[in-house]
Amino acid sequence: MEFGYRGKRCLVTASTGGLGFAIASAMAAEGATVVLNGRTETSVRSAIDRLKTAVPDADLEIAVGNTGSADGCAAVSAACPDVDVLILNLGIYEAMDIYESGDERWHELIEINVMSSVRLARHYLPRMLRRNRGRVVFINSESAINPAPELPAYSTTKTMQLSLARNLAETTKNTNVTVNSVLPGPSATEGVANLIAGLYPDLERAEAERRFIAENRPTSLIQRLARPEEVADFVTFLASDRTGIVNGAALRIDGGLIRTVV
Repeated sequence: MEFGYRGKRCLVTASTGGLGFAIASAMAAEGATVVLNGRTETSVRSAIDRLKTAVPDADLEIAVGNTGSADGCAAVSAACPDVDVLILNLGIYEAMDIYESGDERWHELIEINVMSSVRLARHYLPRMLRRNRGRVVFINSESAINPAPELPAYSTTKTMQLSLARNLAETTKNTNVTVNSVLPGPSATEGVANLIAGLYPDLERAEAERRFIAENRPTSLIQRLARPEEVADFVTFLASDRTGIVNGAALRIDGGLIRTVV
């Protein structure tokens, strides 16, 4: 199946590792020009070297900037003024006590997880609308609709992000531009591994992951962490030319974790 990525420029935020790197790799393998983003040129150059090993003929560009800040978003927008596909992947999380966490930490998560998407969508989406073509995909989380007591601020910001994505989708009516969200379950990234290690410091990694799923995500039907490549394949399909009728959706790819029929 041809996804139509050749000749398209795709910006994936926070793509030097984790889900962002997996998504960038999948889109590069489909023939897209992929813009990798990270906070430093060193980290982005390192990611390019790793991606080139997996996809030797990858067409890659760079946009250095911390998109969790206004200045960083401006730097990325200047380095890469226009794209066909925007993957809003940046997000941070940490375990915290909802009663002990202070305002400053909540404000930081809102700034990074929500305002980064506001700023980049504000720049790129109007350009897509003017040429009547484009895709925006928010990398959200099942925690947006399945509150995670160990991640209260993260869960809250992801719920906010769902509303933002749907509001943006409303502006695309009667166009060939779409805005959607994907909601993965916990994935086998370095960040999730560090979170689980902090929750279960005395256990080996495999056992810690098993305990995390059993105790914190017991309704999961797959009873494991998702592989980044599994998430990347779905996102690559969703952002392709094949999915023009999917718009304003929040699509669960959570391994059946959320018990609901809709």
